[in-house]
Amino acid sequence: MPRRTATMLASTLCLIALLCAAVLIRVPYAEMSPGPTYNTLGKVDGKQVLSFPGRKIPHRAYGGHLNMTTVRVTGSEYRMDLFTALHGWLSDDEAVVPHEVLYPDDASAEEVDQRNAEEFSQSQESAKAAALEELGEPVTARVVVQAVVADAPSEGRLNAGDVIRTVDGERVREPEEVARVVTRHEPGERVRFGIVPAERVKAAQKKGRDVGSLPVEQVTVPTEKAPDGRAIVGIQPGVSHTLPFPIDISLADVGGPSAGLMFALGIVDKLTPQDRLTGGAFVAGTGTIDASGRVGPIGGIGMKTIAAHDKGAEYFLTPAKNCSAAASHKPDGLTLVRVKSLGEALQELEKIREGDTADLSTCPAD
Repeated sequence: MPRRTATMLASTLCLIALLCAAVLIRVPYAEMSPGPTYNTLGKVDGKQVLSFPGRKIPHRAYGGHLNMTTVRVTGSEYRMDLFTALHGWLSDDEAVVPHEVLYPDDASAEEVDQRNAEEFSQSQESAKAAALEELGEPVTARVVVQAVVADAPSEGRLNAGDVIRTVDGERVREPEEVARVVTRHEPGERVRFGIVPAERVKAAQKKGRDVGSLPVEQVTVPTEKAPDGRAIVGIQPGVSHTLPFPIDISLADVGGPSAGLMFALGIVDKLTPQDRLTGGAFVAGTGTIDASGRVGPIGGIGMKTIAAHDKGAEYFLTPAKNCSAAASHKPDGLTLVRVKSLGEALQELEKIREGDTADLSTCPAD
């Protein structure tokens, strides 16, 4: 065989071997890509994303968009090959990240789905409260049992949805206060909780009564030793709200907390007689929100700006702490608007509505 032919054959075989290795070698990475966006003012699968059962809301044509954005991610069991990782690193509309960024502590797919569902539910709760507070509607906050840890001392004694009125006789108004009182104890001691059971809370809400008017039931829960030696009871306290009227959010197959800001803006818009917010512009955005209206950062900002731009958005409401990352991957023609709170977002939307876009608080380019 001629030397030149042999060299070409050897090179070809080496290339094939390298390509096979790239396909077969698994690397500890996951992939993110732009996901679908949903207009909070519109419908998905024939149903309004935001509705207000039993309440008459202004009838008007909803001009413009307030789109929430999402990110697609590979599953927790997916193991990326080297070739796919290289392709993702070179792509502008995909992001390759360490597997533990999306799935910390080797969480199972079921655990990740459960966590995302809980975060999505909490984001809706906070969005409703923040929006109604902005509109001057009465909202009552209360500390609740958000979740009970399996096989923990509280299992069977406390339940998700129970309102926590007192701990060891002390009135609690913030979730952090529950942990503060519990951790005063030594492992093995008993803690007294004053609660309103979840079923009584639901009954009171159906009758339009304030949950605070219900009697408090005393229960005793033992503690056990946590890995770091602290006393625990095995619950995750959170905050729930009594709203003056029901608000339904209909959106399936979405998880995580990042839609909070856009849900809040959609609620404010729909409960306002005129087309108050967008003025007909296509606005998208993202950001967590708490009940006081503070906007927090999210993951996958670059993929969300691409998703918004591809859908037709002109403006993108961006959490202040995500501004730098968003600006470094900003699609052409998309204006990144920097916000720290629901109030700031409303102010920026007023500028868009009035055509004062030169005064927008934008994310500075790097």
